[in-house]
Amino acid sequence: MTIRTIFWEDNTVVMIDQKALPQEERYLACRHYEEVVAAIKDLTIRGAPAIGVAAAMGIALGMLTVSSSSHENLKSAFHEICTQFSRTRPTARNLFWAIERMKKLFEDTLSSSPARVVEALTEEAIRMCEEDIAINKRMGMQGKTLFRDGDNVLTHCNAGALATAGYGTALGVIRAACEEGKKIHVYVDETRPVLQGARLTAWELMKENIPATLITDNMAGFLMKQGRIHKVIVGADRIAANGDAANKIGTYSLAVLAKEHNIPFYVAAPFSTIDMSIRQGDEIPIEERNAEEVTTFRDVRVAPEGIAVYNPAFDVTPHRYITAIITEAGIALPPYMETIRPLQG
Repeated sequence: MTIRTIFWEDNTVVMIDQKALPQEERYLACRHYEEVVAAIKDLTIRGAPAIGVAAAMGIALGMLTVSSSSHENLKSAFHEICTQFSRTRPTARNLFWAIERMKKLFEDTLSSSPARVVEALTEEAIRMCEEDIAINKRMGMQGKTLFRDGDNVLTHCNAGALATAGYGTALGVIRAACEEGKKIHVYVDETRPVLQGARLTAWELMKENIPATLITDNMAGFLMKQGRIHKVIVGADRIAANGDAANKIGTYSLAVLAKEHNIPFYVAAPFSTIDMSIRQGDEIPIEERNAEEVTTFRDVRVAPEGIAVYNPAFDVTPHRYITAIITEAGIALPPYMETIRPLQG
């Protein structure tokens, strides 16, 4: 079963509306780049690789309306559109990687006609979508070697097809292991406050007929103590050069618990998620989101009016808690400052 998270069709960016899942499987057609900006901000589309593809497609979509303009108007419009996308999700490295890639292509093709520049940007965005799926499948092939038949695996948030252009990072590794014939059982953290695990990961696994059990976030340590968890695998939104990894809030707690119980803790992410310009995790910008995500759920209030709220969307897991980082180029083992960079080649 193929989940199409995002695709380009008839000069329109089409994406599955992740806010509607699991109750309804519907697609949103974005005909203006501002709609893609809004979709990234409000989590209609989320997950670092998917955000990167959405930004690339959104930039191309925005430029369609200025293809007949002069080069000066083209440059002005392009940089304004890129700026708007750069302000959507500050932690997601793939967002900025995608914008940087589109900027490079724009500069390389600017000597062409405006129409050709826009055509090249569209082709590049579509290519990035296709590449992401291929990258995830290679990552799955790399990571499946770390899993054995009969493993019970804990995952957090959603790092599946919905977080990418397709197939997935952490769930992509699990998919690849299952496709090889290994029997894997997945424990799914609900992932407060937006419940990406309960709503999205559980939905994906049921679609794939991969055995899964949903648990609340605060059950993980108890299951580890009971010996029910053999391995933990998560995705990442940004990885520093030393291996520190930013992922959905709650990931750090799981890593500490896994260390205490001698359980391998894996991070799966495309190489584009690794930010070699950031030496350590303390330098990673952490997005803080609206208080209503904590005090309400789908417009139903669950906390008293006026209560103070702190809502960071991500935390950073220090590299000392990470057993291995799985990329499409290979598996990096500690010390990450020495093993990540060679994979880049």
